[in-house]
Amino acid sequence: MWNTRNERNRIHEYCIDNTFLQKSDLPILAERFTTSKLKTFSDLSRIQTYGFRGEALASMSHVSHLSVVTKTKSESCAWKACYVDGHLTPPKPGQSVDPKPCAGNDGTTITIEDLFYNTPTRLSALKSSSEEYSRILDVLTKYAIHNPKVAFVCKKAGSPTPDLSSPSASETPNNIRLLYGHSIAKELVPVQVSSKDKKFTREDEDEDMEADEPEGDPEEWHAEAHITNANYQAKKMVFLLFINHRLVESSRMRRAFEAVYNGILPKGSSPFVYLSLEIDPRLVDVNVHPTKREVHFLNEEEITERISDTFQRALAVQNHSRTFEYQTLLTGGVASTGQELSQKRKGKQREISDPVEEDDEESSSNLSKASKLKKTLSQHKVRTSLKDRTLDSMFPVENPAHVASSSSQGKSQDESTGKTLKSREIKESVCFLTSVLDLRRKITKGKHRQLTEILEKHTFVGIVDLQRSLSLIQHSTNLYLVNHGSLAEELFYQLGVRQFGNFSRMKLDPPPPLRNLVEIAVNAEDSTKNSKLTKSQIIDRIVKILMPRREMLAEYFSLCISDAGLVESLPLLLRDYTPNLNNLPSFLMRLGPQVDWTSEIECFESFLRELAYFYTPGETVVPTSGSDDEQAQDQAERWQIQHVLLPAMRRYLFAPKSLLDRDVVQAASLPDLYKVFERC
Repeated sequence: MWNTRNERNRIHEYCIDNTFLQKSDLPILAERFTTSKLKTFSDLSRIQTYGFRGEALASMSHVSHLSVVTKTKSESCAWKACYVDGHLTPPKPGQSVDPKPCAGNDGTTITIEDLFYNTPTRLSALKSSSEEYSRILDVLTKYAIHNPKVAFVCKKAGSPTPDLSSPSASETPNNIRLLYGHSIAKELVPVQVSSKDKKFTREDEDEDMEADEPEGDPEEWHAEAHITNANYQAKKMVFLLFINHRLVESSRMRRAFEAVYNGILPKGSSPFVYLSLEIDPRLVDVNVHPTKREVHFLNEEEITERISDTFQRALAVQNHSRTFEYQTLLTGGVASTGQELSQKRKGKQREISDPVEEDDEESSSNLSKASKLKKTLSQHKVRTSLKDRTLDSMFPVENPAHVASSSSQGKSQDESTGKTLKSREIKESVCFLTSVLDLRRKITKGKHRQLTEILEKHTFVGIVDLQRSLSLIQHSTNLYLVNHGSLAEELFYQLGVRQFGNFSRMKLDPPPPLRNLVEIAVNAEDSTKNSKLTKSQIIDRIVKILMPRREMLAEYFSLCISDAGLVESLPLLLRDYTPNLNNLPSFLMRLGPQVDWTSEIECFESFLRELAYFYTPGETVVPTSGSDDEQAQDQAERWQIQHVLLPAMRRYLFAPKSLLDRDVVQAASLPDLYKVFERC
């Protein structure tokens, strides 16, 4: 995992989970050539590692404050060592230079602080923090594509979510889909070529000469690639080249691959190409560029030509069908086509010969043109109607009388509730706290315009799986599968920030004791077994955290706790929506360890996140006995999701981009379905 923060004090943290440095290695770790991969002079001719001189850590210790924390599986604690100019240095003045025991996980963590603090000229040459971070993220993204079996995580220090996160034990196409998007992944064409493959011969070449060629090359090589077909078009070419697992550049290969696509893609369009080339290290010269950015290898022209020919053949096979994007004309003026202009000219010629029939012909032609212009193809018609049947109405119900009564009640409830919901607008509270204003600006800045528009103008289709919080919604001609639980959690967090300091209250009668609720949650929690504290000590500590902060909780969040420790009221985030009170003990227990009480903005944000998690509709028990109470509870929760949660999302949710990762997925598209039917 790579963790970076660029401020006045620059910090770069690199975690290697599966590398275990011994404590005895720490004294000489930052000296020159300690980590060198060269043992004999002949090793220079077969280098297969990313580096080989062993001067990286030594160089960093001369221009920054370097510290290393390492722990092996057999040791009971981790060891931390600090370095300056290649040698051990005490962490603080007056202390010894020996490694100090500390807490840590298995593996090695290298921390680089105050980069270039002693070289002002080099420090001034650095770009802005965002540009430096984007370069780091770009390199790690490319290596994550090439190493699908290794998990990569990259985030800025203080950021709640990583900007790069790839799973372990994955595949290259899956990582391309995750990191570069679905638009590239769906157009990928896998290609493999090696020196053992039969050379490609054109039609004018003699087939007998091919049979006389040797079966294998003395310099063996193997290439694996994933390239996009003609349906993908980008303004800039994305070229990922790895030679012997090292990220390099090759202008010769780039030009050759661009030439392959020149006859396929329109002018100004570029493809996506990932290429991994494995070749004998003795044939590769890695010392061409000072930063090892470029390499040269033997038979470079021949290998490039073989790979280009293989790309050409693979694209020719995939070129039997192509997809073209188009945009329908909006309402308003429509430009005249060539056919219409010719018809106008013919009409003018007929004016001379047949002036009497002019009015009839002109009126009929205008009507036909108007009908043609207004006609919309079937695959682009948006079919939405609140009177249509939903998925819930298609499920068989055992009690028709109950259904009839409930449907009539539901209809009156819908109408009355619809009128009341329109009048009950949740207004933003007046607050002058800088931390709250920062949270509101952060929500507005993180709004994803297209996703927010989908949720604002969606039409509810039905609940697919209540236990997994999956629902179907429609927007325009597309059908989306959404996780209404994740959407609701983000909605309740934003409603909490919106109503900060002015919450409505949900009174509890009779008020339950705080200590009893926390005790219920702690006894049900399995993770407390690994804690050094007993359950009673954990309960006492959580109660001691919450009781002195009763006034603040009541003023800001309407969470009222009496002097006797009774929970009298809870904040009400959304009218007509009642959270599952079975989760109340867990909510109060999590307020102790999960809320950062030391900082104002972190305290408010973490508390509102926990409150939103408490309000989120979670997994419910599947009704097995089929009793009326269970069915009524299930029906009530479905009603709340359809008639309370989703309408509130239309009005108040600023959807962030993070919801696109796994919570909002396009399930079907009407134009795409018509294409499938046309082929059938």
